[in-house]
Parts: sequence; C-alpha cells; structure tokens
Amino acid sequence: MHSERERLRSAGEIDLFELTEGVWRYRLLVVVTALVVTILAVAYAYLVTPLYESKVFVQPPTQNAIAQLNYGRGERSGLPVYTVKEVYGVYLRNLQSEALRRDFFREFYIPSVPVEQRAGLQDALYRRFHEVLVQGPVSKESPDRFFVMTTLPDPQQAVDLSLRYIEMAGQRATREIIKDAQSDILMMANDLDQQIAMARESARKQREDRIAQLTEALTIARAVNIEKPPIISNSLSAEVSAGMDDSLTYMRGSNALEAEIETLRSRTSDDAFIVNLRQRQEQLLLLRKFDIDPSAVQVYRQDGAVESPDSPIKPKKLLIIGLGLMLGVVLGFVFATLASVRDNLRRHQGSRG
Repeated sequence: MHSERERLRSAGEIDLFELTEGVWRYRLLVVVTALVVTILAVAYAYLVTPLYESKVFVQPPTQNAIAQLNYGRGERSGLPVYTVKEVYGVYLRNLQSEALRRDFFREFYIPSVPVEQRAGLQDALYRRFHEVLVQGPVSKESPDRFFVMTTLPDPQQAVDLSLRYIEMAGQRATREIIKDAQSDILMMANDLDQQIAMARESARKQREDRIAQLTEALTIARAVNIEKPPIISNSLSAEVSAGMDDSLTYMRGSNALEAEIETLRSRTSDDAFIVNLRQRQEQLLLLRKFDIDPSAVQVYRQDGAVESPDSPIKPKKLLIIGLGLMLGVVLGFVFATLASVRDNLRRHQGSRG
C-alpha cells in the first residue's frame, strides 16, 4: 500500500487520502469562509429594500349597475340595449390600453418616486414602471377576471396604486360609454325634432290647400247665388252630403265657406290638428333632458377587498441565508482543496530535489 502510494506520487498524481487530510488541516478556512459568506447573505437579506405586492381583481358588473345606460333604448326606440359583456369589454379595453398606462405613469407613478430617483431618462423610468405594475387575465379558465398587481417598497402605496389604476380605467370607460349613449339619444332627439317640424310643415300646406279649395268653392257658390245649404230630399241627402267635401263643396253656401276660410286664415298654429303631436313633443322633451349620472354606472366590479400586505415578497430571507451558508461551505471546501493541493505539490517537489 505504501509502495503504491509512492508510485502514484512519483507519477505526479494526487493521493485522495492526502487530499482529504489536507482539507481537514484547512478546516478552519472552510469554517471562516462559510461564516463570512453567510454573514454577507444575512446582511443582504436584512439591508436590501423589501418589496411588497398588492393584487386587486376585477370582474364584470351586474345588469343593475348599467341600467341607466339603457334609458330610452330598446325595441320602441330602435336603439340596441347595452349588455354586461359589451360594457365590460369597453372597460377591459381601457384597462389594457397604452394610453391609460402612459397617463397613469405621469399622473401617479412619477410623483410617488423619490426625487433623487427621478433623474435620468424617462424611458428607463417607464421600463421600470412596467415591472412595478402588471395586469392581465387571472387564468384561461376565467377570461373575464383580470388582475392588477403592483410591487413597491411601501405596502400601502402598492395598494393605493393598484386601486387607482382600476378606478382610472373605470372612469375612462364610463365616460366613453356615456358619451356614446348620449350621442345615440341626441341623434334620436334630432330625428324626432325633424319629424315634428315636417308634421307642422305638412299641416300648414294642407291648411293652405284647404283654403284654396274653399276659395274656389266660394267663387262657385257666389256665382250660383247659394248663400246657405239648400234643402235636399231624404233620397239625395247622403249623396249630396258626401259630395260637399269634394266637388259639391260650393253647396255648403257662401256664408259657411267664408266663415271657414276666415277661420283657417286666422289660425296661428296647426299643432292642435296634428295627430300624436303632443306625445312626440313630450318624448322629445324627455330626450332633451336625458342625462346619465356617472356615479350611478359601474362598468366593473372589484372582486374582494384589498388589504395592505404584511410581509414582503422579496427578499426571501431564509432562502437567501440558506443559500449563503451552502455557498460558503462549498467555497470553503474549494479554497481548502486548492490550498491542500498546493502544499502537496510543494512537498513532492521538495522531496525530489
């Protein structure tokens, strides 16, 4: 055994037994290295800025929450009603829009960043904001449920930014939908207003036509000297009465014709003689007064309450300390092995000399 070990030495190979003995001689180096690396890991775990995560979930609104949007809509008006899916789709489009992210970045995120950290390029700060605030669907199984997650050193600030983001998206979606709804109602009101104007114009022209017909009949009545309706036998009464509104109008007599013509000419408004005019005017008045209270419309629902997180998600102290200890031990063994190999090589070289 001894001769075999000598043969390996002469061949320049390293004896495992000697290597183990050498590492044991440097056991203090292993302990010190492990201790130093572990202390550094502990310092990092406790000195690095902790990060807290706040996550808020949103889901579609209820049908009652969008009821005001459907005022004046339906089969009678010809305007399609808003569905929950349609309204929530507008909200999700705003929630995921780049315009909202940019505006939120300027209005809320930049003021929340310490002044000394605002220096530098805005693009770099905006890329950092992309890491701070993340949103997306909860899962493929629940495509209607979305989350907004904020990661910041201040737990309460993380909660506030998450809530403000979903609220800002809700405000924009509400304004967009209300604007579209009011535009539809305004278009319907203008159409109804035009119908009323056309009905009045038609009634005026019909009155003018009636005056022209009566004037012509008056000329005939005066020509044949009929001042009052003649007495007609019962057998001809029905036929003559029917003709008095057409070709035999002159038989009503000049007195009646003059009175009707004067009445028609002195009429200042035809509204009382237009069918369903008052109903249309009332409907128009309601449409002109149409207004939606934004506070009465909810385009999303927050799923559950959001509380300030108690513990940070980073750093994971126990994991960091454990990894530091393992790394320290490994490095200690590496250093001890290298030192032992160096000593063995020096000793072998000295013995050959």
